[in-house]
Amino acid sequence: MLTTRTTRCTLCLEPDLVGALRRPGAWSRNPLGSTWMHAPCSALKKMAGFPGLFPAGVLPALLLWVSMWGSPASGFSVMGPAQPIKVSLGADATLPCQLSSEQSAAHMQIRWYRTQLSPAVLVYQDGQEQDGEHMLEYRGRTELVEDSIGRGAVALLIQHVRASDDGQYWCHFNDGHISREAVVELHVIGLGSAPHVRMMGPEDHGIQVLCSSGGWFPKPRVQWSDTAGEKLLSLSEYQTQDGDGLFHVEASLVVTDSSLGNVTCSIQNPVSGQEKASAIFLPEPFFPRTSPWKIALAGTLPVLVLLLIGISYIGWKEHKAKNGEVEKKKKASHERDKVAREKEEAHSLKRKLEEDLEQRKALYNKDWKKALIYPDWRKEQFERVLVIENHENVHQNNSDFRKEPQAVLCKEQGGGNLLKLDQKGFTKGRHYWEVDIEDTDEWTLGIYEEPTEKSELLSDPQKMKFNVLEKKGCEYRALTCSRQGIFHKESLPIEKCPLKIVIFLDYEDSDISFYNMTDETHIFSFTHANFSGSVYPYFRLKSMEFSPSA
Repeated sequence: MLTTRTTRCTLCLEPDLVGALRRPGAWSRNPLGSTWMHAPCSALKKMAGFPGLFPAGVLPALLLWVSMWGSPASGFSVMGPAQPIKVSLGADATLPCQLSSEQSAAHMQIRWYRTQLSPAVLVYQDGQEQDGEHMLEYRGRTELVEDSIGRGAVALLIQHVRASDDGQYWCHFNDGHISREAVVELHVIGLGSAPHVRMMGPEDHGIQVLCSSGGWFPKPRVQWSDTAGEKLLSLSEYQTQDGDGLFHVEASLVVTDSSLGNVTCSIQNPVSGQEKASAIFLPEPFFPRTSPWKIALAGTLPVLVLLLIGISYIGWKEHKAKNGEVEKKKKASHERDKVAREKEEAHSLKRKLEEDLEQRKALYNKDWKKALIYPDWRKEQFERVLVIENHENVHQNNSDFRKEPQAVLCKEQGGGNLLKLDQKGFTKGRHYWEVDIEDTDEWTLGIYEEPTEKSELLSDPQKMKFNVLEKKGCEYRALTCSRQGIFHKESLPIEKCPLKIVIFLDYEDSDISFYNMTDETHIFSFTHANFSGSVYPYFRLKSMEFSPSA
């Protein structure tokens, strides 16, 4: 089976040979943009007498290839009319298309399309039209004339041609792996109404004449002329297009020569050359003339104008003064009203916002324990713990927590705990405190719990239990641990680095919650701490350290 691959060859030809092959009918086009050469063998055989055109052995192979390609078994080409098809608006158009060489096209797919293969104007396959791919604007208006399809001749019939039908149509034949196509040009001719010419009145020492007409396609040409056939220049020309694509034209002319008599407006279709014309007679008395009383009026008119200007100016000044006072009062009243309205609107908006805030706060207070938002509102349910800063390096040994006599904030690297309250930890109630950690790379922050019996702590300091947040570089985690090891750990996905953290301790509910006060978001909560001893705040500028046995 011959496919399109058998015809895709690259030939290196001399310019004279290329020119000989570039004649009508020597080329056709497929939809993929490939070019197919079907020059007769005789054209190449005549060139055999030019031994310099091809290297030895190339010309016989080329002649063999062309003779095989041009045979009926090797394929076909498609021909359309050499000239555009011209059809009047509203009539039926027949666009012919022919296979060459002559052969039946009944078994082929025939597709008529405009700019793209699908959707198409018409698709014919398996002996019938395929309506599914038709463009909406052509449905019910097209059919394939297939009387001579056995000889490879078909035609596209378009009924009731519209202005939008103007342009190029592609006739595409497909037979298995071979496809060819040709272009057919359709020119739609819309001959509009006869020009309506009328006088508009005096203009620039002459008479203005207007010419209008509609229903033209394509855009028409307008020409004014006098009785001698001399062309006259239009003063202005406007062309608009309606919803059907038809043109409406208006052109104006100023005639200053009263001796012309008649002027003619001609409107011509540029495709068919057809035109329609109308003339109008311009009587000489209609042209403006200079009369004696106008000369007299020209002398007295300036004096009257000056007198009227003086009187008008005095009256205008008095009227302006009165209006100025009235406007001033109106403006002041309007400003007062505007200020009053703005104040009322501001008070109303403030009241509404306060009511909305109170409602939201009331809802929050009803179930604040479950709400993990609004840390500032949460503070109202807790007792604040004041932090006293101490820049001395205290608690070098973390086991000496119980000896601290007052609230201490230790910022040194060796510091162990953040806060002690008069040797007494938290054993009940709700408390909160805030810690400014700034942009520190490493810290540990939270609480630790001592056993109820001090003797236990003295005998074994490792029994202290910690619930803390830990930061190392850009990683955060929550830890429940002792000095001996970690009971629970959890990585925390914190996007915005906290600069200040508030810790909420609810002893009765065994809950410790951490909030990022930089963006007021909840970080983490220890909800099952199960306190039994005294709870103390904890802070160090290092991560947790565990015994080697851990």
